[in-house]
Amino acid sequence: MKHLISLKDWSPEAIFDVLDLAVKVKAAPEQYADVLKQKTLLMIFEKPSLRTRISFEAGMTQLGGHAIYYDMSTSPMGGGKETIEDSIKVISRMCDLVMARLFRHEDILEMAQYATIPVINALTDNSHPCQILADLLTVQEKKGSLKGLTLAYLGDGFNNVTHSLMYGCSKVGMNIRIGSPEAHMPAVEVTEQCVEFAQEAGSGLLITDDPAEAVQGADVVYTDSWMSYHIPKEEEASRIKVFTPYQVSDVLMEEAATDAIFMNCLPALRGAEQSAGVIDGPQSVVFDEAENRLHAQKAVLLKLSGVA
Repeated sequence: MKHLISLKDWSPEAIFDVLDLAVKVKAAPEQYADVLKQKTLLMIFEKPSLRTRISFEAGMTQLGGHAIYYDMSTSPMGGGKETIEDSIKVISRMCDLVMARLFRHEDILEMAQYATIPVINALTDNSHPCQILADLLTVQEKKGSLKGLTLAYLGDGFNNVTHSLMYGCSKVGMNIRIGSPEAHMPAVEVTEQCVEFAQEAGSGLLITDDPAEAVQGADVVYTDSWMSYHIPKEEEASRIKVFTPYQVSDVLMEEAATDAIFMNCLPALRGAEQSAGVIDGPQSVVFDEAENRLHAQKAVLLKLSGVA
């Protein structure tokens, strides 16, 4: 567990260890107030952020450590004047951990290859493992356990959140269904890997272009923005047309289990990927989900630092 690059690389036991620690940290934060004293986390940002920056920076402070915000757009690394290899070797000599929120997944892999300190993927175009750990923590809190539950994801199947949800759910024994247009299905490689993980965990994976089939009886209904950070603005109109049938509406939520919860990793646009009635309604747990970024990432920081 030297790095957190993708949940694909973590065992179910490692995932559950972090979730168990997150529960403890959330319940008794004062017990961990000085655990990372004199430790420094470098936070590298190529993509914009709200929850990622706040949760990591607040988390390090609450654990007794320090976080440095580093904007790639004003750095030699971002300007191409210094290689990732050279940069991460320098960073490794001055900091204790590094997290990066990037576009290219290949860049986070290169950082992990040359770093001598733990590297945390805070989002790439391929993967968003920190978000999914917070999501699993939220589902566990609301439902009591994870194994055997069914999560339905509606919307863009070919994105970082979808792929990471597939890895996370299949690893911990949750059934996962993806309801997505034919042209936006998850990557074949990810699907094939997650079928294997699900078989090992005793769960199932369904990919469908029928939103009602995906949501039928689900314990968790999940959606995400139709306009991820890397999607050009000029594609917005065409994407709205394609994804509108997959909006999580009040009517579609009725197809899920009566006690189903609704999740969105935020930011959310009411009237787009979900209706206002759903996201602001009694089944929505989106702000608990957002808060749990803090607790799950504190657990990741502790585990990767080797102190818990």
